[in-house]
Amino acid sequence: MRNRFGFGSPSLLWKILLSTSVALTALFGVTGWIVQNHVINTTSLTLEEEVSSSFQAYESLWKSRAEKLGLVSLILSGMSDVRAAFSTGDQATIRDTAGELWAKISDENALFLVTDPRGRVIASLGGIPGSPISRDLPVVRAAASQFPRQAAGFMEQNGHLYQIAVTPVYVESTRGPALFNVLVAGYAIDALVAGQFKKSTGGSEFLFFSGGRVIASTLNPRATAQFAENVSAGWRGDSVSDGVFEYAPLRKPLIDVEGKPVGELWILRSFESARQRISALRREMVLTWLCAVIVGLALTFLLARRIVEPVNQLDRAAAEVARQNYDFRLSVRSDDELGRLARTFNAMCDSIRSARAELIRQERIATIGRLSSSIVHDLRNPLAAIYGGAEMLVDTELSTPQMKRLAANIYRASRRIQELLQDLVNVSRGKREASEICNLREVVEAACEASASAAESQGVTITFDPSEEVELPIERARMERVFLNLIGNALEAMPEGGAIHISEKVEGDFVLIRVTDTGPGILPSIRARLFEPFVSAGKKNGLGLGLALSRQTVLDHGGEISVEDGSPGARFAVRLPLHKTGQPRRLQAV
Repeated sequence: MRNRFGFGSPSLLWKILLSTSVALTALFGVTGWIVQNHVINTTSLTLEEEVSSSFQAYESLWKSRAEKLGLVSLILSGMSDVRAAFSTGDQATIRDTAGELWAKISDENALFLVTDPRGRVIASLGGIPGSPISRDLPVVRAAASQFPRQAAGFMEQNGHLYQIAVTPVYVESTRGPALFNVLVAGYAIDALVAGQFKKSTGGSEFLFFSGGRVIASTLNPRATAQFAENVSAGWRGDSVSDGVFEYAPLRKPLIDVEGKPVGELWILRSFESARQRISALRREMVLTWLCAVIVGLALTFLLARRIVEPVNQLDRAAAEVARQNYDFRLSVRSDDELGRLARTFNAMCDSIRSARAELIRQERIATIGRLSSSIVHDLRNPLAAIYGGAEMLVDTELSTPQMKRLAANIYRASRRIQELLQDLVNVSRGKREASEICNLREVVEAACEASASAAESQGVTITFDPSEEVELPIERARMERVFLNLIGNALEAMPEGGAIHISEKVEGDFVLIRVTDTGPGILPSIRARLFEPFVSAGKKNGLGLGLALSRQTVLDHGGEISVEDGSPGARFAVRLPLHKTGQPRRLQAV
């Protein structure tokens, strides 16, 4: 069966395979979506936790460095010789006294400055060569509010960022402790320091911002520039990009000694490793899906074949039964539902065959009874004529002309009986008589004359309107009985009188004869089955074989007979070919 697009309807096996593949795909799709979202959410949480851990590690490292700076500054400020050197105010003396000790206890990149209480640099010990620290440090004045406590924080000086500890040095005077000098110790925030933070936090990226620009970064220059541009453009969201990779960020302000922000620290954790894991997960899921679909389809195919094969056999068996082959049997291979269905089907075929045989037997008996009744009905009139004529010949003294007339009636009645019996034999055996060229008008007029006495007794007028002389090859006796049957049915439908009109008209290669009456017409309930055997309604005699035999006769002559809409009454149309072409059509009567 094909649909409107011209494609054949898929088989049951393909429907099962397609539904299985769609179900597996949908199942894996939903599962993959859930797993992927879970992995992404878990990865995001993990990255956020890693960033937080990196910040905690940074704070711990920063505090340890700040505490170390403060401790060293306190140690130096408490040493008597160092304090004595500070009192001289001479840079060379201070460097000679405290520089050697500072170099031993500090890192190579640490700086140490000695200033007066106003922040003017007196001496610089160690630190980075060529340090851009100026001769004046405002941070000392800013930290003065916290003296005598030590102050710590970040300092931005000349475009550079420093992590410092400011330690005041007091001396005893007549008025009590007096601020003598200030020690500023710290570390410059540069790429080396950022790299140490990255190493200590397991790979997190660090960027130090101050004054609207990047002071130090662990990213490459291109990524650092792109990142700074994105931040300057007003970054929003849960991730930030350097143009190639995305990172989970954490922002923390850098606080100076007064508690004011002088910059920002960005701690970044790359999504790249997570993306690689997610991509690997996707590939594994696709491969798993492909394997599952292949295995699922293979198993479904094997299972479906076990199910579909019995269904196909059942379909073939149903087709055989539709062709009335009730001897077809299914093989029973299992005890499941399909096996029980096969046994039930075989039992059904046995039941149908038995019922059909019984029905045929009963139908034959009924047909014999109906046919016998119909034959008795058709033979009753000619037998009555023979019986009446013979009775008159036996009981009455008749003249010679009267005897001849009775003998002629008896002859015609007996001949009528013989023809009826011969017609039944021919129809049952499929035999036909030889055709002869006959004048159609004479055939119709003969049927009208034979029915004239019955029509006169019922008050029915029969009129015939012939056209031109038409001669055609027909079996005269059979064709005459066709018109006799049509006229007889019309007479039986009009017991109280009426009219029958017969017309003849040539249409191309056919001649059309219409028989119209003024009776009640044909019931709609039998109109579609009118030419089937034993179909009748409202008839006192006969069982409906006349129209079936008449139809077969017309078909044998290559024509057709039909019933048309008549108003009032019934109208039958008989079309006969004017010339005999090949073998006449013969259709099997229903």
